[in-house]
Amino acid sequence: MHQLSKNIYVRAALISLTILAIAIAVFWKPAVLQSTNPVVQSQDISEITKLAANKQRLEYLLLAEPLSAFPRYVFKYKDAATIHVVKVPSTSHVNLEREVLLKNAIPYAIAQDDFLNANKAVLQDGDARRGMLADVGAFLARNAIGLILLAFMIVAIKKGLPGMGGSASLVKPGDLKGSMDDLIGMEDIKQEVAHLEEMIRNRDLYRSHNIDKPFNVMLTGPAGTGKTKLAGYLAKKLDVPLIQASGSGLESGFVGGGSKALQAIYKKACAQGRCIIFLDEAQGLFMPRGRSDRKYDDDTANTLLSLLDGVKSTEGAGVIWVVASNFDDATSQMDDAMLRRFSVKINFRLPNKAERRQLLQVFLDKKGSGCVDWANVNLDYAAEITANLSPALLESVVDRASMIAIHEHAPITTDVLFRAFERASIGLTDRATTAEKDKQRERVALHELGHFFMQIDPYLRQGLPLHAVKEKSHLLKISTESVSKIGALGYVLSSGDDVSLQTLEEMEQDIMQLYGGVAAEELFYGARGISVGSQNDIQKVTSKLDLMVNRLSMYSRSKLDYSQLKGEGSRDEAVRQVESKADELYTRTLEAIKGYQHLIGMLKSTLLERYVLSKDEVFDLLETLTAVERKAA
Repeated sequence: MHQLSKNIYVRAALISLTILAIAIAVFWKPAVLQSTNPVVQSQDISEITKLAANKQRLEYLLLAEPLSAFPRYVFKYKDAATIHVVKVPSTSHVNLEREVLLKNAIPYAIAQDDFLNANKAVLQDGDARRGMLADVGAFLARNAIGLILLAFMIVAIKKGLPGMGGSASLVKPGDLKGSMDDLIGMEDIKQEVAHLEEMIRNRDLYRSHNIDKPFNVMLTGPAGTGKTKLAGYLAKKLDVPLIQASGSGLESGFVGGGSKALQAIYKKACAQGRCIIFLDEAQGLFMPRGRSDRKYDDDTANTLLSLLDGVKSTEGAGVIWVVASNFDDATSQMDDAMLRRFSVKINFRLPNKAERRQLLQVFLDKKGSGCVDWANVNLDYAAEITANLSPALLESVVDRASMIAIHEHAPITTDVLFRAFERASIGLTDRATTAEKDKQRERVALHELGHFFMQIDPYLRQGLPLHAVKEKSHLLKISTESVSKIGALGYVLSSGDDVSLQTLEEMEQDIMQLYGGVAAEELFYGARGISVGSQNDIQKVTSKLDLMVNRLSMYSRSKLDYSQLKGEGSRDEAVRQVESKADELYTRTLEAIKGYQHLIGMLKSTLLERYVLSKDEVFDLLETLTAVERKAA
């Protein structure tokens, strides 16, 4: 007994020393690493996948040390002072770059030395942290603890660190909030969940059909659509506890750490009998294995495979695995063996217009009495302009509307909701930046009006009257106010479409709308008078043409994804074809914009005077101008 007590004491002492060393390493930050902007370090891959839904908020996205074993994504949102740094394995970086950045046309650049020197905290867990750890190691060595600590760490790697997997929280069904009724609309999703519930409750019936595999569930879809909430709703409805963990947070930094964490979570679930294990943001575990030369890189995924397989079904017969991912097998390459383990796949989607209206109604109903001026709230209009927003983003818009209303000591109205949507989409705007720069404001006005006229050009060419064009137009407002955080001196705000299944003609029209700004500048100032204000438009055109030519093969009878073909020859031919179509579409845009030169010139004066023109104001002015021209003729 004395020896046992002594061993326990020694083990406790070693654990305490380890925690102390790790705490020093994690929390002690030398003053030299302080940045002018607060820096938040993370290894959560989900922060990168969420950029697709938040790219309008991005001020910049940089890659630091892209060729290292652990590249860093460095990004900052326009509406926040914080710089986010996400450190990912190089194998994940390749997939994220292809499936998130390139697929969603998110602009990024390599972090240059001047930026890194000005923001040294970005690399604080790199060379500086290693130097700090060396100092800590020297201190421990001088006190004869280093050798003991090293021995303990070797044992920990083999047997698992104490508390590994303890970060996974267990929630009793009575403590889970909400219910399936909180999932607004989404009747197709609810039917899938009802079917899943029926399968789980009637296991004996399915065994009679020789179906005895665990009902592992995969939830996929855009961020903010309710996947995480659904796992809680399901556990509450089945009256079983829920163990929640982050797929990207499993790794401990030690070889085999993720595997040990998964096994610890599984044992905790088995001890509960009937239990749901929910792995959120688990897309990293679904990437194809064998991509790395280091065989231990796939240990966590391999462990998950074995736990999902049902080999241990006697031990964990009541355990249900539910995983959530922003990717699915239709949008990114996933491991086939992993996909086969999930007999139930539920794909989430963005809400349609009717569901957005219902969501806005629910969020506004939660406000106190007098907070909403219901007589002046048009929910149909609000649902129309918020196309392609997730429920989470819709709730953010309503919360922003509350902030504006509180600041102005007024209730929420349609106008307040519109401004909240604009703030979420565009960011802060101001007039002071260009108030005394008349020439720049004139150029911006012409540029934005060029975009607008190329947006309505297809309808005008069909001979539609202006009131019919107004109905079809997605325009919300034209502004010459500055958006300082992204360096824009004006913008055209438009609503989107719920379903984006575009044809070749529609994609070409999008490109011509993007070219409308630079074409208007050339029309009024000449080819040598074009400004750099079209940089963002040209980047979007390049990305769209690359998709049309190289990936969709829209201009070729042989329907191939040319981006997968190797060789300089095929690449050169693709570039020539992109250049040829760009030249053709820009020429068509320039010819079309010439027909609106007089109207652009007339509208420009009013836009400069008012700074902003709403959709109603724009079309009222067009009605007046065209009526005057008809009388003069």
